[in-house]
Parts: sequence; C-alpha cells; structure tokens
Amino acid sequence: MKQEFSVKGMSCNHCVARIEEAVGRISGVKKVKVQLKKEKAVVKFDEANVQATEICQAINELGYQAEVI
Repeated sequence: MKQEFSVKGMSCNHCVARIEEAVGRISGVKKVKVQLKKEKAVVKFDEANVQATEICQAINELGYQAEVI
C-alpha cells in the first residue's frame, strides 16, 4: 500500500533524514520519501506487517505532528 502523511514541525533536511531513517526501520515499510517543502511523507508498506497508525506514531515520537491524508 502507498499512503501519504501530513508532517508538521520539520524545519530542515536533518528532520527529513530522521523521519526517513525511523520509518524505514519499521518492519513492513518498503520505501519512504519525505518532502520538506510540501510537509508530507509518502510511504510504501505491507499492510500485513504494519498499519498507517503505527507509522504516524513513529513520526510523532520524533517530535513531529503526523496524520494520514
């Protein structure tokens, strides 16, 4: 599945790298692309292994505000 997430609170490319690294480590996530200027993340993942809410939670735990769009 491919899902877009709104991500608020990013200010630089380091923020992008932190999110891509953290989400990329989640079992079942296949690809992560974070877009700083658009304040969003696009994640491809296997729904059998991970849910969108878990991805949001991982981003939120880093100090950003994520939600499914």
